[in-house]
Amino acid sequence: MTDQPEDTAESTVTPAQTIAVHAEALDSEVDDDATAGESTGRWRRMLVYGVLPTLALLMALGAGYLKWQSGVAHESVLARTQSVQTATESAIAMLSYTPDTAERDLGAARDRLTGPFRDSYSSLVHDVVIPGALQKGVSAVATVPAAASVSTTENRAVVIVFVDQTTTIGNQPPTDTASSVKVTLDKVDSRWLISDFTPV
Repeated sequence: MTDQPEDTAESTVTPAQTIAVHAEALDSEVDDDATAGESTGRWRRMLVYGVLPTLALLMALGAGYLKWQSGVAHESVLARTQSVQTATESAIAMLSYTPDTAERDLGAARDRLTGPFRDSYSSLVHDVVIPGALQKGVSAVATVPAAASVSTTENRAVVIVFVDQTTTIGNQPPTDTASSVKVTLDKVDSRWLISDFTPV
């Protein structure tokens, strides 16, 4: 009994079939690449039209906020410096006079004040201080060795002022006094004016 060669027609792959299989695989890869390309394109569009403008906006807002903060800090420092300087100069003006210049000097000091305190200071100066300076020859010299800001807002400030005052009555020896005063200032028409002057 001779062996018959097996029928291999079913297992034989023809060149046409091989080409078809490769073509199908290639089409599949192209489709995958096309899908990946579309996905990449979507991400690029999202990045260009969505993320980058948002980042640019956030950076602009951040820069604007920092500039605003810097401006606020600068204004706060400026207000504190101006209010302390005004409190110092005004305290000296209010508490310094001679018999010959009391009316002029203390009248000028009145222009540094505001509100009800201005009226009460004016009454005290005209009713008591100026007549006493003229009748008894009273003179006073005030200096401010130190002053410190307690609080400052856009339109109001509180300053502690340390005052040394030398007072001379006629021919008597001068007397020295040291005191501290809480000075409240209000900003009126861009000027810091004293609205309260309370010894502490």
